[in-house]
Amino acid sequence: MPFEKIQAEKLSQSVARQIELLILRGILRPGERLPAERELAERLGVSRPSLREALAELQDRGLLISRANAGVFVAEDLGAAFSPALAKLFASHDEAVFDYLAFRCDLEGMAAERAATHASDMDLRVINTLYLKMEAAHLKRNPSEEAELDADFHLSIVEASHNVIMLHMMRAMFQLLRVGVFYNRQAMFKQRPIRQQLLEQHRAINDALQTRDPEGARKAVIDHLAFVERSLTHQRKADRNDAVARQRFQHEVTR
Repeated sequence: MPFEKIQAEKLSQSVARQIELLILRGILRPGERLPAERELAERLGVSRPSLREALAELQDRGLLISRANAGVFVAEDLGAAFSPALAKLFASHDEAVFDYLAFRCDLEGMAAERAATHASDMDLRVINTLYLKMEAAHLKRNPSEEAELDADFHLSIVEASHNVIMLHMMRAMFQLLRVGVFYNRQAMFKQRPIRQQLLEQHRAINDALQTRDPEGARKAVIDHLAFVERSLTHQRKADRNDAVARQRFQHEVTR
């Protein structure tokens, strides 16, 4: 018969499993510091030796790293899906930008559709809270804050889809966006007409999610990203035209 004796699990194994699940589900993020040893042991209700054993196991597996006099952190490279060389290659070719947007359109459209169906009420509260923060930042005319909240808003939708593979993939993609590999989001938010249109598009996404409308949420995300693509295409054309105009001007004043 295919039965085996049940073996009691060590406390350290239970601790390790809880921490690894928090990392898998995206609750503990790459680079995030864990609470101090005493506090964490108290929260988990285990002895400090059991905790140390669990942390050592997770460090051996590359999920955690220890920094002298700083504490224990979730390994930062868990959020790096692309090597630095590949990230630089992306940044140097326009086609990567538009392939990135097409990828986002497919995955985020699916994530929004899933979120409208699978999100908990608390997930939707998080999404709505981030949208309200976007409205507040819009009134303050703070393009840097708006751009950061934009990324957080989109990631909250992926989180609400409750698909851990999609979550970690999109987090890695958004990290490249945050550091300007694909395009400068702050530059987009500095343009007044675009800022207003972007806010309206995010409102449409949020409204569809709050009413649990899967098709409406997917369409709102796709419409939003199509607008971003058109805006970037227009900006690149304007930049090229400006460069040519500058060349003409320099030629005229030096003749």
